Amino acid sequence: MDEFEAPGPERARRWRLVLGEPAAEACGGLGAADTGMDGALAALYDRGSDGARDGSRQGGLGGSAPRVARWLGDVRSYFPSSVVRVMQADAVDRLGLERMLLEPEMLEAVEPDVHMVGTLLSLSRVMPEQARESARAVVRSVVEDLERRVAQHTRSVVQGALDRSARTHRPRRGADIDWNRTIRANLKNYLPERRTVVPERLVGYGRRSRGVERDVVLAIDQSGSMAASVVYAGVFGAVLASMRTLSTSMVVFDTSVVDLTDRLSDPVEVLFGTTLGGGTDINRAIAYCQELITRPSHSIFVLISDLYEGGVREEMLRRVAAMTAAGVQVVVLLALSDEGAPSYDRQNAAALAALGVPAFACTPDRFPELMAAAVQGRSLTAWVEQEQAAEASTAQT
Repeated sequence: MDEFEAPGPERARRWRLVLGEPAAEACGGLGAADTGMDGALAALYDRGSDGARDGSRQGGLGGSAPRVARWLGDVRSYFPSSVVRVMQADAVDRLGLERMLLEPEMLEAVEPDVHMVGTLLSLSRVMPEQARESARAVVRSVVEDLERRVAQHTRSVVQGALDRSARTHRPRRGADIDWNRTIRANLKNYLPERRTVVPERLVGYGRRSRGVERDVVLAIDQSGSMAASVVYAGVFGAVLASMRTLSTSMVVFDTSVVDLTDRLSDPVEVLFGTTLGGGTDINRAIAYCQELITRPSHSIFVLISDLYEGGVREEMLRRVAAMTAAGVQVVVLLALSDEGAPSYDRQNAAALAALGVPAFACTPDRFPELMAAAVQGRSLTAWVEQEQAAEASTAQT
């Protein structure tokens, strides 16, 4: 509300920047410092999605990569990074900048973010060689930033879950006692007169060796709508693969399946191994992943897809049912991103839920806790309900 309570001249200035040149008579002119900002806004928002002019300004990015690069440099000097990212996304949609991103001089001006990485990956197969290294630099900067944000927390949470999932009836220290399970196991020994439970046996957290304790298989839908999820999944896959207690495999799929497990040491290589866009054959991807699972009761299968199946739907569902019956912990994520509620096939999601496999979206910051729940074999339906209740409580406060 602050912008509506600003003094008269400042309020008029802001409305002039929002409405453009046609509002000059009502709102007044702009000072020298605002002229460049106005030009940057005009170049993008005075044109329709088809490139035709909507207003009377004379701006425009034209068809020149150097001109687009200068525009990107301008907006970065006028606006904060969060606004720059929104304007970049709008520029891609409104001005067809996909082809402009093929020029190295433009890539050097880009404000790196997950959405821009998705755009670059979708163009990687047609990108000129001279632009490829610039594109890799953009992708690497985003990946390294994401790794810094998620790696330590993910390793800590998942390894903690692995340690605590082991049970022993001879805990060595008080800190190793699982009191909730111990109380449940000894309820028959409740003494009403003392209002206490006398533990006949203790249930504790074990300390396992650092051998491989879980096998994780990630299957990532690389259709165009899943771009942000592909980026986050590539980073998390690399982090999980760095843990010695996990054996991590990763495949990406559209109508074919590509195994990228051998690239997991470098998430940038993982991402450039994807080909965003195309159709979807989830059934084929699950069939391939079934072959990778040799220890069902110690395996976690994570499918990240919007569930729009172009393959054999009934067979896909049968495969999921077979995996869960064999003891595999199956996780289905409709999205792994911060983009809000995704579009997805509700019929397939409902069919999976009927099999005891809930399909839901997950933000990157909650993914480590989700994996911890999967490692411990907890009900994912209960986990989702708990998360939703926490979100509702936060919204009310």
